[in-house]
Amino acid sequence: MTPTSAPTPGDQLPLTPATFHILLALVGQERHGYSILREVEAATQGTLRLGATTLYRSIKHMLAGGLIAESDERPDPALDDERRRYYRLTSFGQQVLAAETARLAALVALAQAKGVALPHLAWEGKA
Repeated sequence: MTPTSAPTPGDQLPLTPATFHILLALVGQERHGYSILREVEAATQGTLRLGATTLYRSIKHMLAGGLIAESDERPDPALDDERRRYYRLTSFGQQVLAAETARLAALVALAQAKGVALPHLAWEGKA
């Protein structure tokens, strides 16, 4: 990226595992911090547990980079704590997530081509 050009999704790669999973947690749904933590833990079957510092440092970085935005919409006030901040995936964030997913898929394909990956085994949360 040159100083005068707009950032591209490829400029953001590779993503950290925390950033990848936070973006993934925001696909199709606005979430607050604790909801993101729970979604990441559930999606990774407990193999990735984000601490609050990692979560909010990642959120700050993604806000600055335009990958996510703080939502103006809030759920029903009777069901929500007004101190919570909700985040949503931006269009640029979706592009970055898609680019990272393609990058990871290419790595998996390379590993499979070399006989490293075992495609017949289901994800068990263990490497």
